[in-house]
Amino acid sequence: MSRIPIHYYVLLSLLVVAIGFSFYYYQQVQMYEHRIHDGVASDPSLPTYHFVLIGEEMNHDYWRLVGEGAKQTEEHYDVFVEYKGPSRSNPEEQLKLLDMAIKAKVDGIIVQALNESFTPLINQAVSEGIPVMTIDTDSPKSLRDAYIGTDNYVAGQLAGEALIEDTNGQATIGMITGSFDNTHHQLRVQGFKDTIERVDGIDIVAVEESNITRVEAEEKAYTMLSEHDEITAMIGTSSWDGIGIVAAAKTLQKQESLYVMTFDPLEENLQLLETGELDTIVEQQPFEMGYRSIEMMLDLIQGDVVDEIYHTDVSIIRKSNVDSWKREKGESL
Repeated sequence: MSRIPIHYYVLLSLLVVAIGFSFYYYQQVQMYEHRIHDGVASDPSLPTYHFVLIGEEMNHDYWRLVGEGAKQTEEHYDVFVEYKGPSRSNPEEQLKLLDMAIKAKVDGIIVQALNESFTPLINQAVSEGIPVMTIDTDSPKSLRDAYIGTDNYVAGQLAGEALIEDTNGQATIGMITGSFDNTHHQLRVQGFKDTIERVDGIDIVAVEESNITRVEAEEKAYTMLSEHDEITAMIGTSSWDGIGIVAAAKTLQKQESLYVMTFDPLEENLQLLETGELDTIVEQQPFEMGYRSIEMMLDLIQGDVVDEIYHTDVSIIRKSNVDSWKREKGESL
């Protein structure tokens, strides 16, 4: 009769102990989850609605204002707003966050839909009974319930009209757009082009993308200004573009003769406007977008009538009116 080596008994004992511990910890996890669920269900102080807002870029002043507007609604309504987004613009990461929000079965989702890749997940959320609003960038072919944000084509038109006025209809233009792929930048560029095309003295000689970074905006502007000495005006369609254009113009010592326009009154953009290094800022309303999006989501859930498209205002800030603009915003001079 053969003997079974002692180490087999040791291994078998360890296996039994491991299985026992696994079963024990599984029971503990189940009990913990039940306690959390019971605690949540019995806590009357928790908000009734849980909404998720998915922005483009957390480390960006524009999206910080969108998030602040949305979060402020928690002081006035029975809601918890979970504000999420990648640290830098990354549509793939936004899609993952959208998928997670759907799986979590939240009460409503507000998302910036940068491209057509967002359509299937938006449709999935709606089909599972989760209302979806798009913000800043629309997805009109999806089943989304509503859109809130800038009319980006009109914003491009307004930028074009301001440039025509400021340059007396005489300009050779270089454009830096945040992205060739993102719908809202495409619309701004198209609105701008359609507006300036009716003026004989204005031409666009180059268009490049910055990928929504000030470094690439500066690099592209530097190359553009170096290769096209005839450029007299430049426009950027994202918040960082104007900062990059000004830096490139300074390096090339062309800032004195160059007209520069950009989007969004970031603090740095306002400083450049006041020193005359920027000529024009196209202002959007990110705080209002965030705040009103939550109010509209509540209206949707409660069955009230909501406009399918809600456009926030767009305006032009110049050095001549920046002081009055600051007073209206309640900022110190």
